[in-house]
Amino acid sequence: MPQKWLSIVGIGEDGIEGLSAVARSIISTAEILVGGDRHLAMVPRSNIQQERLVWTSPISESIEQILSYRGRNVCVLASGDPMWYGIGVTLTRSVSIDEITIIPAPSSFSLICARLGWSIAEVETLSLCGRPASLLQSYVYPNAKLLILSAGQETPSIVAKILTERGFGKSAIAVFEYLSGTRERMISGVAEAWDIEGISELNAIAVTCIVDRKAQVLSRLPGLPDLAYHHDGQLTKREVRAVTLSALAPTPGELLWDVGAGCGSISIEWMRTDPRCRAISIEKSRMTYIADNANSLGVPNLQIIAGTAPAALQDLPPPDAIFIGGGATAEGMFETCWEALRSGGRLVANVVTIEGEQQLFKWQQQVGGSLSRIAIQRAESIGSFLGWKAMAPVTQWIAFKP
Repeated sequence: MPQKWLSIVGIGEDGIEGLSAVARSIISTAEILVGGDRHLAMVPRSNIQQERLVWTSPISESIEQILSYRGRNVCVLASGDPMWYGIGVTLTRSVSIDEITIIPAPSSFSLICARLGWSIAEVETLSLCGRPASLLQSYVYPNAKLLILSAGQETPSIVAKILTERGFGKSAIAVFEYLSGTRERMISGVAEAWDIEGISELNAIAVTCIVDRKAQVLSRLPGLPDLAYHHDGQLTKREVRAVTLSALAPTPGELLWDVGAGCGSISIEWMRTDPRCRAISIEKSRMTYIADNANSLGVPNLQIIAGTAPAALQDLPPPDAIFIGGGATAEGMFETCWEALRSGGRLVANVVTIEGEQQLFKWQQQVGGSLSRIAIQRAESIGSFLGWKAMAPVTQWIAFKP
């Protein structure tokens, strides 16, 4: 069995006194103690032989240094629960759990729920520490209870501004400072009237989302209204988008290639289905549209590749699913995509031209799959009456790689 050389101990604002005897023993006997200035200051220097390492920026340098200590007795101090948006998640990507001991303290989320009487199983949790604030966009819906790890003293104002702009200005905001410490404080207010200053850098936020009657509420399910997007007409329309996402069948943690992404609607709605879903949009000319839509719809981590497929697909991580929304007739498109797709992956292609249909038929003859035609009609005004106006029919091919 590998030797356990790395310990990760969660510590709260109540400091060393709030830890168990086991946690205190691990800290006192460590050869090397790692943490931020605030955490290290909580631990008296009882062991004069103990080395102390303060986190650097970027933190990757400190991670490399910790890895170089393998075989020595190293203890890392972390805020609250190290495995909830904490350093424990980062370290376990580089060190086997067989070599680690983890002792969590109550997380900020647990402490807030205890203060407010909220069920932690019924809240939405996210961290804005080192992450774009626009991530919040996809978590906002009527009556949602949000718990947010703050990036600093400005985060509550940023959250209030986003909520107000989305039509959730009546939402109740509670900011908690120094949870479980002697300086613990709660500051409350309403998003649209938020003007509170002097908030501590160390804070976490609780939000009860209250929607204005005029606000547009956006579901996480595929098929957002076309008006939710900034576009120049190159947009997979709502009904076709819903059918296409159903065919792509996203599951948490999977990666999508959105080839010929247009204004990015397919990859954006893929990522909105679950925070762990990832996507790469490959598009030659509409990167600004894609970036704007990704930010406004809460998926700022969408990766955007400027280029023309299939050349732009080289050296990308292998996908679990591929959508070809443009460029189906390009030389080598199918071969490149099919080879890159993992076993069990899905390839979905939509075309509206006869030449595109011919290409899909050719691919279907090679590897199988199903062909279908999606025909949508919308009621539109004809003088003082309503009549049906047909959208261009879309031919869709779905194939699963053995």
